[in-house]
Amino acid sequence: MTSLTLQAPAKINLTLDILRHREDGYHELCMVMQSVSLCDRIRLDFGSPGGIRAESGLRFLPNDKSNLAVAAALAFRQATGGRWQDLLISLQKRIPVCAGTAGGSSDAAAVLRGLNQLTGAGLSPQALAQIGEAVGSDVPYCVLGTTALAQGRGEKLTPLPPLPPCWIVLCKPLFSLSTPALYRAWDKARPKLRPDTQGLIQGLEQGDLTAVAQRLFNVFEHTLSPRQRREVEAIKVALVQAGALGAAMSGSGPTVFGLFDQEVAAQDAVTLLKESYPEVFLTRPIASPEEIPV
Repeated sequence: MTSLTLQAPAKINLTLDILRHREDGYHELCMVMQSVSLCDRIRLDFGSPGGIRAESGLRFLPNDKSNLAVAAALAFRQATGGRWQDLLISLQKRIPVCAGTAGGSSDAAAVLRGLNQLTGAGLSPQALAQIGEAVGSDVPYCVLGTTALAQGRGEKLTPLPPLPPCWIVLCKPLFSLSTPALYRAWDKARPKLRPDTQGLIQGLEQGDLTAVAQRLFNVFEHTLSPRQRREVEAIKVALVQAGALGAAMSGSGPTVFGLFDQEVAAQDAVTLLKESYPEVFLTRPIASPEEIPV
């Protein structure tokens, strides 16, 4: 087999907390992460001349090692002692780009999983996650997926009970955010409001969707500019008014999501938000790797 097609699921942050600025320049994080069924499609083709490269049809996405998918392929080859020289990584993007939903990291994780299968390397998911750690902080989580507590830079993962069945509406506002700038803003402001991470984990353990939804929280929301925060809040209010049990910004944003226990209400929210925003998606939580869409 010389080619393979995989799905790369997006993620959302049910909670995101920053504990401190570490001596190594990174930040100590504590996050509850969740895979969702919105996916990029990744095709790997060995032997296509041109070296290890990516193509996506999006001019603003790099095709070289600055693309996390290519970086993951290079890291896998080095870790396994591979001698192959040519690999084409075709990316069909559906996950919003630079939106706090781990599109690039999930693509990288899919490349690691796919190369493991294509080369017959036989590495465990944990070994693939360790390779991914050098590629990006979210890549180890995206290799393992489902529901997890992520600590450290995001690479220390503890599996959690799955998010109860629900519908999730994602909406990307009409602006982008700089992750380094958000961290600098947090360092300056040190917001006092923090997520109830343990309470949310207890909600997962009890299978209580309402308890989880009531504890969605992202400290980065409090580092946004006034204009950005107004737009994020407006989307959250629209989601709750449409029937969401709770809403929050995901990751370093700006994508906002809401959890719904009724599909009709979630579909109505999508219809409403699409009047103002081009990138709105209805998706579901992924409780196990077997649930990743084909």
